[in-house]
Amino acid sequence: MPADRSGQGQHLDTDIRFMLANERTLLAWLRTALSLEAAGFALITLAHITGGRVVGIGLVALGSISALIGYRRYRSSDRAIRRGVLPVPGRGPALLTMGIVGLSVLLLVLAVI
Repeated sequence: MPADRSGQGQHLDTDIRFMLANERTLLAWLRTALSLEAAGFALITLAHITGGRVVGIGLVALGSISALIGYRRYRSSDRAIRRGVLPVPGRGPALLTMGIVGLSVLLLVLAVI
């Protein structure tokens, strides 16, 4: 619907491609979460190094946090797309990266000891 010059009745058409891309991004976050949780569960079950179970529990927790971050970003982006503005960049990817690197370093240290 075209916007009138008075500013009333103004409506921007939402491009469905952006909404579908946002949904695919959520699915990527959920795949990442599931992968982290599966790796954590495997480590908890099969860990032969001291502290391996702790890292496994950390991975499962990080997977759960990843799913929550992904859903929060999905909701935020959905609102922004519907308003016709850019989504606010979040700290989720940085937090997830730091968590994975931290747990990887801890696992390496435990493997060497």
